[in-house]
Amino acid sequence: MPTNTQTQQPQDTGWVERLFTQNYVSAEYQELKFRLHRKLLDRINLEILSTVSVDRVSAEVRAAVTKLVEEEKTPLNSADKDRIIGEVLDEVFGLGPLEPLLADQTISDILVTTPKLVYVERAGKLYKTPVQFKDNAHLLRIIEKIVSQVGRRVDESSPMVDARLPDGSRVNATIAPVALDGPLLSIRRFGRHRLTSEDLVRTLTLTDGMMRLLESCVLSRLNIVISGGTGTGKTTLLNVLSAYIPSDERIVTIEDAAEIKLAQEHVARMESRPPNIEGTGAIKIRQLVINALRMRPDRIVVGEVRGEEALDMLQAMNTGHDGSLTTIHANSPRDAMGRLEVMVGMANANMSVRSIRQQISSAVDLVVQIARFSDGTRRVVALTECVGMEGDEVTMQDIFVFERTGLTAQRRVTGQFRATGVRPKFYDRLKAAGVEIPTSVFQTVVEIGEAPSA
Repeated sequence: MPTNTQTQQPQDTGWVERLFTQNYVSAEYQELKFRLHRKLLDRINLEILSTVSVDRVSAEVRAAVTKLVEEEKTPLNSADKDRIIGEVLDEVFGLGPLEPLLADQTISDILVTTPKLVYVERAGKLYKTPVQFKDNAHLLRIIEKIVSQVGRRVDESSPMVDARLPDGSRVNATIAPVALDGPLLSIRRFGRHRLTSEDLVRTLTLTDGMMRLLESCVLSRLNIVISGGTGTGKTTLLNVLSAYIPSDERIVTIEDAAEIKLAQEHVARMESRPPNIEGTGAIKIRQLVINALRMRPDRIVVGEVRGEEALDMLQAMNTGHDGSLTTIHANSPRDAMGRLEVMVGMANANMSVRSIRQQISSAVDLVVQIARFSDGTRRVVALTECVGMEGDEVTMQDIFVFERTGLTAQRRVTGQFRATGVRPKFYDRLKAAGVEIPTSVFQTVVEIGEAPSA
């Protein structure tokens, strides 16, 4: 289901006003902040500071900034002085103007369109903020600080980069010559607290019966593909499901930018690598999947399949590494199968369509489709079993679906989670694994009115 995120002004702007004042975006205020920053860099010895404890460095730099503020002829009241001291420290130790946004845990996305235009996503809606960077050079410096922390680079020869923040937030940056109006920066936030299955049930992302079925599928080592559009919560759901993997199993995770956070101890994490400045040294996801097979994994978790690695992932599922998990961008379970077919064809053009579909049907047991609706809510809209082949087609059957029925007066999506009444073909595998699911689970209907707040 396509994402339908609307840009509008927030009804309650108090959260913005608490973070910023009009002075924050004034040219005089910005110039004062940068003048103090330059003076600070002239006065301190960064090499010496790097050998001192963090607490002492913070205290010394704060004292130096305070002294610089006192020397300024610009009239500042006590509140202005405290604010500008904090923002200069953010420039030195943090990500400058982005720090207040990063401190707000209700913000899920930070989108920098130009240095003077910054949006955030909050509760599924986009809002414009008064945050501004001084110019393109200022924004570029913040981007370079982010990517350098994870050993990556961004320049004219490599103008696009994926990175991550220390808290696991996903970062994408694009600069000139690809970005025409200035550097572009997108930060996908992940909460400080891991969401649990109880959280997803409470916020009506899915029902308790659906979660019990998913838990049983993970424990019974079924291969699961989580499908959905951008920002629908695929990685969040992947993290929740991975918590059900027994702690005595060896897990290998493979990602473009590390964002999977597993609670288990025995986890081997791998991350792809872009090419270096000479254009060599790239490590692709497919190479990591092949390498993972030599690492004696019990489970392989791939953050997302988007290319040739799909073939190796399916082969791993078919050759003793059952119970594997991955995500894919697709708008429906049937589309997910189609995308897998195309990606496998990219890896081996000599395979016939029937052979590819046989690989898919024998490897994938369950597709979990998740979508984001116009009110910002995210819901699992289908649990679909991959049954097998019928002729030349992959046969699938829905076990649970979410049916949208309308909108409330507050523009909240209503509908119902409905079990289709079909008992999945893998039900016997669940019983053989010692997992009991009451058959009544496959007969339930849960009506959804106005969704509770997350």
